Amino acid sequence: MKERLLELKAEALEKVANAGGVKELQQVKVEYLGKKGPITEVLRGMGKLSAEQRPLIGQMANDVRSDISSAIESKQATLEEAALEKQLEEEKIDVTLPGRPIHAGGRHILTSILEEIEDLFIGMGFAVAEGPEVEQDYYNFEALNLPKGHPARDMQDSFYITEEILMRTHTSPVQARTMTNNEGKGPVKIICPGKVYRRDTDDATHSHQFTQVEGLLVDENVRMSDLKGVLNVFAKQMFGEDREIRLRPSFFPFTEPSVEMDISCKVCAGEGCSVCKGTGWIEILGGGMVHPNVLEMAGYDSKKYTGFAFGMGAERIAMLKYGIDDIRHFYTNDVRFLNQFHKA
Repeated sequence: MKERLLELKAEALEKVANAGGVKELQQVKVEYLGKKGPITEVLRGMGKLSAEQRPLIGQMANDVRSDISSAIESKQATLEEAALEKQLEEEKIDVTLPGRPIHAGGRHILTSILEEIEDLFIGMGFAVAEGPEVEQDYYNFEALNLPKGHPARDMQDSFYITEEILMRTHTSPVQARTMTNNEGKGPVKIICPGKVYRRDTDDATHSHQFTQVEGLLVDENVRMSDLKGVLNVFAKQMFGEDREIRLRPSFFPFTEPSVEMDISCKVCAGEGCSVCKGTGWIEILGGGMVHPNVLEMAGYDSKKYTGFAFGMGAERIAMLKYGIDDIRHFYTNDVRFLNQFHKA
């Protein structure tokens, strides 16, 4: 048995020395030190030995196990160190190379414009109100003085889900809901930003989905001059102090009288150019005094309360402010376009 143990030790140490990797070394460990290994087989035959030989062979077997185990641990440390050195050499970093820039994201231009508009009107005492994009026909049309059969209710203009439910075509329903919730009591001073939907052919200036910001002020003794003052402040803060405004008569079912607002062209300063089509003015939004029918349907006494309302497209504001020539740029997610406005 002594000779067999020495023979096994020599074989194991030779295989440990020749092992080329950690996996191969583990196989040697299992082969010689495992429960089914040859050393264990030798120890199972110790019952045939005399009482004097058993402790000697037992001690020798333990020493052989210990020597093989120590050799394996030493070899494994050497192999792991060599593997680490190889990995470090292969993954060596040249610290003199310039760093890779981190491209940080930013607010979408429409988000920035909406926040700018909201901050502007909040500064004038308006609150921000929101409502559902899937709207009832009543609030979208009837409560705004648009009875059944009105051309604006045509199925070609609106996305109807049922006869009484549709995707809102403007944010005016938020105004109607807010007035109705107030039950005809007290003033209302809100802006209503949000997405709206209409059946339209997408091109450079039209989209089936766009963003509106509408405003409403209802109180006692509200006049057209108040509307003009608010819009004048808006135009100058949004487009520059040198911008002038003008109001032209128009028609909207929910306001009477109604107006369209133009701002002086910033390209030609009102002299006339291709941008303003030679007029010196650019149409920007619509508004007017809230129709008495709208006030009455919301529960307000139209003899006591008056109000004004206005509405604008956020995309149009952004296009005019930054010289953007195609509304589709806002929705195509072209990073070359979006990166221009990260600081906007």
